[in-house]
Amino acid sequence: MTDTTFRKPLLQRVDRFLMPFENAANMFAALAIFLLMVLGVFQIVLRSLFNTPITGYIDLVELSMASMAFLGAAYCQRMGAHIRMELLVGRLHGRALWAAEIFGTLVALFIVAVLIWFSAGHFLRSYTLGDTTIDAEFPVWPSKLLVPVAFSLWFLRLLTQLWGSVRLFLNPDRTPISVVIAKDVAEQAQDEIHKIMGEDAEKPEDAA
Repeated sequence: MTDTTFRKPLLQRVDRFLMPFENAANMFAALAIFLLMVLGVFQIVLRSLFNTPITGYIDLVELSMASMAFLGAAYCQRMGAHIRMELLVGRLHGRALWAAEIFGTLVALFIVAVLIWFSAGHFLRSYTLGDTTIDAEFPVWPSKLLVPVAFSLWFLRLLTQLWGSVRLFLNPDRTPISVVIAKDVAEQAQDEIHKIMGEDAEKPEDAA
């Protein structure tokens, strides 16, 4: 690790530390969706042509829901892809903007903390009782474990965004770190182009 890394603000280092975990969780969720699509195709083919459906197909679909629904939450939070009140927040500037972000993040932290508590309880109960699915009797606890894990990662991302918002509330002139910056449609489209094409994408100012 270089000296340059240590000279970076602590918030930026924490932000970058969380990124690989969020990316991996999001990739796992995308992989679960893809595998479920493949499984669905096999189910249709086997059932239609050979009258031999996959054993426990419905159970596998139910168990995969947790990964698809929750593992990408922290990644979406980082990218600002969750539903946001940008129609209102987008009109705010300076300390008013970051005060609104602080309030919204605190509410989200409270809700996610409650979800972590109760989902962890459901996991422990399922693991202790040896809970299984009804049809194929697959163990349920691995799927239920993903929920508090995903919410915990989301909670950490919200903490970094709260830290970043408080930092900018105290001094709005600082460089934004680990916060969501509202962008218009053109900027969002340009960012998506750069994500797909990389540095080969032409910036609007370069085209002028």
